[in-house]
Amino acid sequence: VASATLLAACGGGGGAPEAAPDPAGAVIEVGSLYEPQNLSNVDGGGQGGNEALTGNVYEGLFRLTDDGEVENLLASDYSVSEDGLTYTVTLRDGVTFHSGKALTSADVKSSVERVTAETSQSARKSSLATIAGIETPDERTVVFTLDAPSISFPYNLSYVWIVSAEATDLKNAEDGTGPYTLGDWKRGSTLTLTRWDGYWGEPAANAEVVFHYFTDASAQSNALLTGEVDLLTSVQSPDALAQFEGNPDYTISEGTSTTKELLAFNDRVAPFDSVEVRKAVYSAIDREKLLGAIWGEYGTLIGSMVPPTDPWYEDVTGENPYDPELAKTLLAQAGHPDGFTFTLDTPTYDPHPAVAEFVAGELAKVGITVEINPISADEWYSKVFQERDFQATLQEHVNDRDVVWYGNPDFYWGYDNPDVTAWVEEAEQAGTVEEQAATLKLVNQQIAKDAASAWLYLYPQIVVASSEVSGYPVNGLNSQFFAFDITKG
Repeated sequence: VASATLLAACGGGGGAPEAAPDPAGAVIEVGSLYEPQNLSNVDGGGQGGNEALTGNVYEGLFRLTDDGEVENLLASDYSVSEDGLTYTVTLRDGVTFHSGKALTSADVKSSVERVTAETSQSARKSSLATIAGIETPDERTVVFTLDAPSISFPYNLSYVWIVSAEATDLKNAEDGTGPYTLGDWKRGSTLTLTRWDGYWGEPAANAEVVFHYFTDASAQSNALLTGEVDLLTSVQSPDALAQFEGNPDYTISEGTSTTKELLAFNDRVAPFDSVEVRKAVYSAIDREKLLGAIWGEYGTLIGSMVPPTDPWYEDVTGENPYDPELAKTLLAQAGHPDGFTFTLDTPTYDPHPAVAEFVAGELAKVGITVEINPISADEWYSKVFQERDFQATLQEHVNDRDVVWYGNPDFYWGYDNPDVTAWVEEAEQAGTVEEQAATLKLVNQQIAKDAASAWLYLYPQIVVASSEVSGYPVNGLNSQFFAFDITKG
């Protein structure tokens, strides 16, 4: 990063001119609601780990840009065999890990195997299940052999952090190749990234990035107002925006969101093993009113897991319309004319508590009683995601192209439709992106017909920053937050 030294104007009394602060030496203070549970991408680190570490501390063979494009990163080039079953990747020269170890094909092999291992808790594990073998003919070449063609293979590899094969204790430490190293992590408070002088590419435009973690959206907004932080990675309510609108000291940026607010049923257990019950619950909720209550004029209604930015998007919001009378009819058909009672496991951070109260109020109108059970993010991960010990839950799903998870009957919500599973497999083996999109549109339509989950709304993606700060990403795809281009002053 080239920077010019600017001289400040001298005061009237004379004296030596003062140099303006060097932007490359800036410390960027970031406010976030998503602290990592740990620093590993295969041990339930959560979206906070992706936000702070993806692209900053760890890099993949490929990178998903903030615009949603897949580009080479640690891979300098790759080729695909005519039958689509072999990907040969050539590694970039001159890359070293923060420990000083040179990047080799063995590190790539071990990194991918960490994600696909039986003990891995990575949500992307199933996306890489098609890998039949990984060979390393030399230090700069990796050969992936697949069981079946995978049109999304480079995209799926963009989620894999390349970690030194010699690294240990990756829940609490790191050894990546990115433009920052891990500084102090004060759990419950801050996580610091420090610019790494040995980075193979363009150095970070700032010297340090400090993520400040908040459990309350109001406290996060107050931190920006008081100057404790320079920007907020995402705003969780429109009420917070009112403090910054029309104020030249702040910039509000609305990007493209892929974050879906879900009322996720456990489709394995009664009463949510019934399509009629799921559709009844969905039609009993006034989603437009809910979106307005939570986000005001921001956000979008969706009728399935597919946001408008995915190539296979179709508007299916009409499949499960808001219609309380229809909901009552469906409940009666399902054998619940007087309704039923269920427990809704609700994360304690915003906006889930408010969403839960709204949903409970709506369902009460059709005779359904909701018992709200507040749980922490850690509890959600163990109780809901790992143990599947729940009836229904609220959760935000941040990734794009994640409709394919409905093709996995083992995923936490337990949706199992053989047609959908087959279509997901067929789409992945498509010869063209057009064929892939056409097949996944069938998935989009079917999960809506089955009300596999209740997709309440698509979050807006809003970043609020001090007007002195620039170069930050605004789309936040998959909760990643590239910090290396941010400057201040």
